[in-house]
Amino acid sequence: MIFIRLFIEFFKAGLFAVGGGLATLPFLYDIMHETGWFTIRDLTNLIAVSECTPGPLGVNMATYVGNLTNGFVGGIIATVGLVTPSVIIIIFVANFLQKFKDAQIVQNIFYGLRPASTALIACAMCLVAKTAFLRLDLFQKTGQWIDLLNWKHLLLGAILWIGLVKLKKHPVIYIGIAAVCGVVFQL
Repeated sequence: MIFIRLFIEFFKAGLFAVGGGLATLPFLYDIMHETGWFTIRDLTNLIAVSECTPGPLGVNMATYVGNLTNGFVGGIIATVGLVTPSVIIIIFVANFLQKFKDAQIVQNIFYGLRPASTALIACAMCLVAKTAFLRLDLFQKTGQWIDLLNWKHLLLGAILWIGLVKLKKHPVIYIGIAAVCGVVFQL
């Protein structure tokens, strides 16, 4: 029964997450709350692992969550659940677009999908930023504003962002630096 639920949850995420891998994050957040299969810390780790490994982000995340919940078979089922809607839609859309690609209604549909995918990605960014930069649990315990922000993460994020913007090196370098800092400074 758990395998069917795993497939259905990721099928829904794959069906409605317009905009790529980051757009699946709000759906994963909902899955986390509805099922309890993983924690917010697991979600943050899965984003980090998925961003650092080759392959599509959404597929990596589905595989990670599936594996976390039900091992190797769970990873396969979650991944298949996530990509099945895309395969079906791509086959349908490819045939449809071939016939109607210049139609105004098709252009309008794509015009409307752009802000939707942007909003999903922005939502994902906010969820990741909240998890990475805020320590709400500590703030709730102490009530002290100094405990609200994770200063180490903010400093590292700012340094990496400045380096990325100013030095324009390959992103893998910054991922490596962040990983080393995480080990050395136990971020």
